[in-house]
Amino acid sequence: MNIWLDISNSPHINLFRGMMRDLGRSHELVVTGRPLANTVQLLQLHRIEHTVVGKHYGAGRLAKAYGYPVRVCQLWSFLRDKRIDVAVSQSSFHSPLVARLLGARSVYMNDNEHALGNIPAFLAASAILVPECLSTRNLRRQYASPRKVRRYPGVKEGIYLHPLDAVLRRAQRERSGKQRRCIYVRPEPWTAQYYKGAVNFLDDLLLGLKSEASVTLLPRDREQVKRYAEPRFEGIRVVAGALDIADIAPDCDLFIGAGGTMTREMAVLGIPTISVYQEKLLDVDRYLLRMGALVHRPGLSADEALRHLDRSARRPASRELLEKGHQAYELIKSTILTA
Repeated sequence: MNIWLDISNSPHINLFRGMMRDLGRSHELVVTGRPLANTVQLLQLHRIEHTVVGKHYGAGRLAKAYGYPVRVCQLWSFLRDKRIDVAVSQSSFHSPLVARLLGARSVYMNDNEHALGNIPAFLAASAILVPECLSTRNLRRQYASPRKVRRYPGVKEGIYLHPLDAVLRRAQRERSGKQRRCIYVRPEPWTAQYYKGAVNFLDDLLLGLKSEASVTLLPRDREQVKRYAEPRFEGIRVVAGALDIADIAPDCDLFIGAGGTMTREMAVLGIPTISVYQEKLLDVDRYLLRMGALVHRPGLSADEALRHLDRSARRPASRELLEKGHQAYELIKSTILTA
């Protein structure tokens, strides 16, 4: 079987990395990527053979509306001679439509009910995979046919963190002698279509934290790297390249996230996590809030963050979410092969 995976954003690499390894033993894989955030850097870091197709057209709706059919055509042109049997993606709005044009089946995964790109993807997909907590009302609002929808247990982050748990616990023990507490911060997804919240709102928080802890900022793109390279942020480590979860999680005493996936990753792993997301929370985030895996403080101050750090101890990773992730992994793999 020829399986095409479109990796359209950096979090999807961890999601599909183990599955690509498993499926690649018996099937031919074609991997495409899009130069958004750290996607291409992470594909290279993990030595995943891929082809970059298209580009990111920016944050504006008009730019995205123009770029969507352009990349669909580019993907179709690249894939038309490759005899694709099934297309697989997480939040790649292009993939299901391209698969339909190629006459191939498609498995489309998504956990963000605010993404408008779900509408064409849901309509074109053969099978739709969403987390168990995603509301039926939101799916219906975006024209997801109930006969296509399959719900997987837990959240998508549990799918790939399940096999990493033991590795991360061992790495944390090896680094347990560090002298200064470490806070990692992920800025807002300012170019995402679904994000209409505040941008560049972390300044006071970062400046208030940098003298009290070792602060590492994980920017999403070159523009954010450039912004946080300004002299006033001196003393904050700004990571210009890509860092893997295995590099971040063992070193992190507190994670502050203005986005989604990385915030949920740290929460699932038991790291004290504060979401400062400025938009309406997703169903998956509210699910983790109910479990007590994270807290949501959109107006977080440096003093409040430090108090949270003082009173919060790192917990073991959520066994419930990791076990659900293992079950979800098997469901997704089965759907890819049989949908």
